[in-house]
Amino acid sequence: MTANLSLSGRTILVTGAGYGIGREAALTYARAGATVLLLGRTQEALNDTYDLIEQEGLPQAAVLPFDLETQDEEAFRELASLIEQHFNHLDGVLMNASILGQRTPLESYDWNTFQRVMQVNVNGQFALIKHLLPLLRQAPADASVIFTTSSVGRQGRAYWGAYSVSKFATEGLMQVLAQELENTSQIRVNCINPGATRTSMRAAAFPAEDPTTVTAIEDIMPLYLHLMSPTSKDTHGQSLDAQPQRAPSA
Repeated sequence: MTANLSLSGRTILVTGAGYGIGREAALTYARAGATVLLLGRTQEALNDTYDLIEQEGLPQAAVLPFDLETQDEEAFRELASLIEQHFNHLDGVLMNASILGQRTPLESYDWNTFQRVMQVNVNGQFALIKHLLPLLRQAPADASVIFTTSSVGRQGRAYWGAYSVSKFATEGLMQVLAQELENTSQIRVNCINPGATRTSMRAAAFPAEDPTTVTAIEDIMPLYLHLMSPTSKDTHGQSLDAQPQRAPSA
């Protein structure tokens, strides 16, 4: 690993760290030397990720059970305060957690499900980054924020409902935040579209698909590491594909 890809001494928060891309990203960042804060709603899954990091003798992680579905802003404020008390600052945040919702026409989309998808995928992420920004500003060098987008957040696709709408909103949130931080902060903000990747969400969206034909999660990690490391200091306000060689896919 080159020095510029090292995350030694850095503290990185990963949402949705109990499963899939979030777990693999947490392991990738820990292997690069970071102290990783594992955030998610399922403590058991977070503990499993923690144990994998421990088994490799990597920097000790921290488990932060938290549900982005909460509509109480005070909970987000308290979370940021807890992180500040124990870690003083953040050097990076990967906003990975999201939920799929239904694959159905908008006409028959369940109201409560639509609200839940937007709360987790958009509102919760807004509240989280709002309260984490002061910690990112305290980073001793550069800091990175990565949002997770999708091809259906760039061009709408029938039957993707709230998930597609939420990813359009994620792209907008990234762009607004990036412009607000332009030339005023060492914080860079970008999106990653992971593309078709072997995850449980992908399996739920495409139940008939052979998972062996889909890219393994570890194969898309180079972009996740690049954007979190100093090598990406000049990349800001961009929406990047982890699999640019493949045809667009959610």
